[in-house]
Amino acid sequence: MELTEEHRALRDAVRGLLSGYSTRVAVEQEAGFDAGLWQRLCKEIGVAGLAVPESYGGAGASLLESVVVLAEWGRALTPGPMLGCGVLATQVLLRAGDAEACERLLPGICAGDRIAALAWQGDVSADGGRLTGEAQQVLDAEAAEVLLVVAGGALWEVDISEVTVQAADVLDSTRRLALVGLADVPGRRVGGDDGLGPWLRDLACVALSAEQVGAAAKAFEATHEYVQQRVQFGRPIGSFQVLQHRLAEAYLRLEAATTASWTAAEAFVAGSPSASTLAGMAKVYCSEALQAVAAEMVQMHGGLAITWEHDAHLYLRRSYASAQLFGSPAFYLDRLGSALLAG
Repeated sequence: MELTEEHRALRDAVRGLLSGYSTRVAVEQEAGFDAGLWQRLCKEIGVAGLAVPESYGGAGASLLESVVVLAEWGRALTPGPMLGCGVLATQVLLRAGDAEACERLLPGICAGDRIAALAWQGDVSADGGRLTGEAQQVLDAEAAEVLLVVAGGALWEVDISEVTVQAADVLDSTRRLALVGLADVPGRRVGGDDGLGPWLRDLACVALSAEQVGAAAKAFEATHEYVQQRVQFGRPIGSFQVLQHRLAEAYLRLEAATTASWTAAEAFVAGSPSASTLAGMAKVYCSEALQAVAAEMVQMHGGLAITWEHDAHLYLRRSYASAQLFGSPAFYLDRLGSALLAG
């Protein structure tokens, strides 16, 4: 894929801001991310509103611009609400088609002044406007002021003070997740779309695959640089053929993952009939590619890479945790297999 001039400018602007902040410091913040950085990204670049119409405080671009930002987010393993709030929550609000809710909620979200969490995985039922159940893997719930819940295929707005939010045990410390419990909680119906589930899953796969590609790219670059510097037996270890072959394979995985992610994003934006299949393929392949590249990063860095002081273990943790986020690769392989057999 070849980025446009505008995409490259956006990429460079985001990368420049992210390079000045420490992931390790950010995860120690009460919210789990650097709120000041999020404010800067929203107000100076508008990352949360890239795919939001200007009438609601956004930039009026498309999901492809958000994908460019998500790749940079993944490169830096930046903790923060870009995926959950800046993409999933904003897009599901727009999809629901409730103008009043969009006018009331989106300007604050786009400006970085309000964090929205989207609860859509788990077992939540809606009966007469009352919601009951538990949502899992909820991004940004601990910092959120707005809670959106998908139940019965429809979108509901819930007072976050009415629910319980419990931090989940996570392998990847750079991404906080929570369990959200709802016990006969009143909800306000947002829009009239009852078919949000499949569309939302495809969106989540596309967005996550962009993050995974960015993380894999950074892991590969750091490893390639390291093997040119590390000397063993009187020469750089990158000169050994076995490592050259392994790096070449990692590079091919990265290139294929980049193509899979971008192709899925383009199909999703275009509303292509193949969008769901391509989103599932991107989830599977980008998960496997990041795991493979991160594993090579750890191995080629030797023992240094399994200490807290080095970033390699953060990329390895991210690779395994993100592979299970929004459904495991095995889940999507089963869906893809069933679709092929049915076709």
